[in-house]
Amino acid sequence: MSTSSQRLLQEFGAECISTDPEILKTYGRDWTKVYTPAPSCVAFPKSTEEVARILRFCADSKIAVVPSGGRTGLAGGAVAANGEVVLSLTHMNHLGIVDALAHTLSVQAGAVTQAVHDHCQTHGLTWPVDFASKGSSQVGGNIATNAGGVRVIRYGLTRNWVLGLKVALMNGLVLELNGALEKNNTGLDLRQVFIGTEGTLGVICEATLKLAKQPESVSVYFFALPSIQGVLKLFENARQAPFEISAFECLSQACLKNVCEMRGLYSPFKTESPYYVLLEVETPHHGGGAENLQAWLENAFAQDLVLDGVLAQSPREARDLWILREGISESLSARGQVHKHDIALPISALEAFLEEWQAEFEKTYRGFKVFVFGHIGDGNLHINIMKPDDMGQDQFLAECAVIDPELFTLVQKYRGSVSAEHGIGLLKKNALHFTRSAAEIALLRGLKSVFDPQNLLNPGKIFDL
Repeated sequence: MSTSSQRLLQEFGAECISTDPEILKTYGRDWTKVYTPAPSCVAFPKSTEEVARILRFCADSKIAVVPSGGRTGLAGGAVAANGEVVLSLTHMNHLGIVDALAHTLSVQAGAVTQAVHDHCQTHGLTWPVDFASKGSSQVGGNIATNAGGVRVIRYGLTRNWVLGLKVALMNGLVLELNGALEKNNTGLDLRQVFIGTEGTLGVICEATLKLAKQPESVSVYFFALPSIQGVLKLFENARQAPFEISAFECLSQACLKNVCEMRGLYSPFKTESPYYVLLEVETPHHGGGAENLQAWLENAFAQDLVLDGVLAQSPREARDLWILREGISESLSARGQVHKHDIALPISALEAFLEEWQAEFEKTYRGFKVFVFGHIGDGNLHINIMKPDDMGQDQFLAECAVIDPELFTLVQKYRGSVSAEHGIGLLKKNALHFTRSAAEIALLRGLKSVFDPQNLLNPGKIFDL
């Protein structure tokens, strides 16, 4: 047991501090499987005040701290590999009373995303932050990474659905930012400063969430398409249609085949196609919404925009179609080691980017299997490279390291982002300059020095000081 863990155990007790090897292994990592977890201990506070006490104690003792939520990130943002103290918010999972008038909900940061959805559902409301990992991701982590997900096209990023925050700084100071105010025009919005900074400036402890009405009716379609260009053509057509798109998800045949094999599922179609689209639309009962949707669907087939398609006839069938998309990442990881890219492009640049990437870069993967899927509706692509069974991990990572700058250079050419929704963490630090200028990075370092002058809070994430 390290000296720092002994001191924390003595100060806060065994109910709060764990040095159990299995606990250290579990809470010292996220879904990124590149890094070996090596925390000194894990702290499990139950209140904002206790978080502040732990941070202040660690600051006085010069002990580094890694905030930890549901650990579903894929960039190493919650990895503790250098003897840090992991600060887990798991036990801080209280859900407040839904304010049906204001459409707000106050929660602790450890509340699981799915639990928030379930809590709001009986009021006809939802927190419209939704992704495959919602069953284990936590609100604090969603906010700290400004998570995206499958409905960004309709509702935007997490930051759009956060009214107020309680944040504990490394020195133990607790900031209460904006409360439940919809409007507050009193200068710099510090709430937004902490959203998306991956726990490097402060620990998000509580949040007041903004809620939305659940849609009256949702229709889920699964289409087969001839090419990625066909996917983009269908999206352009759907964008102009008289209905509200809540999700427009794309996956390749390789992705569909893998998720079906790994999860014992079946494709909705007898014949394989190069690409597929899962389209979810909101269809109001009034104003001819259903008729407009049917007319658009018939027109899509008449124009040969799609090769085949199915419509979910029940909520269960809708869930089954969604599993084909949401199960991709987990199914790929279950098959073997995957080198993941989470990139974003301006929607208007997607077609040109993909044409150039397919022409110039697929050949550089030297026989690697490449799996492409993503949130086409918001410009977010996930490019996954599978390690061959006969190749060692070190060689695989070395070859990927050679290829990566070529992809990032192309992303930079089209003014995209090297990380769309998983953040930078440890994994993407060396690629940050493809998206952020030297002047921006210098200002980010300046902010870090203001909020965490000793560089003890999630050190080494996003950039080095």
